[in-house]
Amino acid sequence: MSALTLPIIDGLTIAKRNAIKIKRSPEQLLAAIALPIVLILLFAYIFGSAIDIPGMSYKEFLLPGIFVQAVIIGAQTTGYTLTLDLQKGIFDRFRTLPMARSAVLIGQTLSDLLMNLSSLTAMALMGLAVGWRVHTSPLEVLAGFGLLLLFAYAFSWFTATVALTLRTPESFSGIANMVSLPLVFLSNAFIDSSQLPTPLRVVAEWNPVSSFTQAARELFGNTSTAMKTSDAWPVQHAVPASLLWVAVILTVFVPLATRLYKKSVSN
Repeated sequence: MSALTLPIIDGLTIAKRNAIKIKRSPEQLLAAIALPIVLILLFAYIFGSAIDIPGMSYKEFLLPGIFVQAVIIGAQTTGYTLTLDLQKGIFDRFRTLPMARSAVLIGQTLSDLLMNLSSLTAMALMGLAVGWRVHTSPLEVLAGFGLLLLFAYAFSWFTATVALTLRTPESFSGIANMVSLPLVFLSNAFIDSSQLPTPLRVVAEWNPVSSFTQAARELFGNTSTAMKTSDAWPVQHAVPASLLWVAVILTVFVPLATRLYKKSVSN
């Protein structure tokens, strides 16, 4: 068996192990699905009445942003689970097995991708129930969800890197919230970023969350010609910008997380 296929096969085994854990603890999956649904209802019916988006329903504007936020929250499961396994000594047990070192990270990120898929499916159904609609072809809609899952997978490697650096669930949770909240709220996820003061608008336009949100809106047809258009490249070319972000995140954090994991199991 080649050095390339072994980590993948071992990673699939770890992903199966994690899926069994979810089956035995369904509250994990329920929490991943329930929180985004609560966010949809909260923003759509409470804040939605106070926010006006020219030329379109706020619910259609909102849902792609909620999808991206849910992906970020769901991807944090990777980091939190890794810190728990570190505390419980699970990595020490894996070290005694004839398996690729990177398989644990591959398996964890793949199983969390399944969690994100379940969350996005539930959110899409809830969104349709509250009035969200798509106005593009089925292929474009599938591309939109595929892009969101790509972001989820890439962001899982970022959270894995943070977790393996901090090593405790408490410190990871604090840092994860400190990073994710500004990323989401200083973007175009919930508001029209063109209405922000210039310094904040520039930050929001170059925020990767804004690129993925705008790309999802375009692929779902949740855009309006009545809205102001930004000259910023990531907003004007949201889909290529999002794919570029995925490539950059994976290129940087896959080897970094793998190196940190090997260091953790060798101590």
